[in-house]
Amino acid sequence: MLGYATVGTNDIEKSRGFYDPLLAEFGAKRLMAFDNGFTMYGTGYDAPMLAVTPPYDGNAATVGNGTMIALVAGSRPQVDAVYAKARALGGADEGEPGVRGEEGPQAFYGAYFRDPDGNKLCVFRIGGAA
Repeated sequence: MLGYATVGTNDIEKSRGFYDPLLAEFGAKRLMAFDNGFTMYGTGYDAPMLAVTPPYDGNAATVGNGTMIALVAGSRPQVDAVYAKARALGGADEGEPGVRGEEGPQAFYGAYFRDPDGNKLCVFRIGGAA
């Protein structure tokens, strides 16, 4: 059902420098990059995508209180790797990797961080430790 989600940026080149290597951890790459800065990432046009762009109205990009983009990982080690990559790229910590709630087949293993513009992201895996 989800086609794509968008986060705003005030520095598209800095954002591309963050998201290019971060989303490569999922096998994603730039699928579109327009002259106005709009940049779409994904593994293909038939899967959910993430866009980064300066706001269309020309005003400064700001983060939404309570707004977050969640990226699904294929494994707990991938959660750890993406979180570590985000931090290495200058992302701010919002919650280290770990189980939230109880361990088991429906365990939620996630990590939280903010991109250089302050947009909050989560990377998560649902399922047991395997």
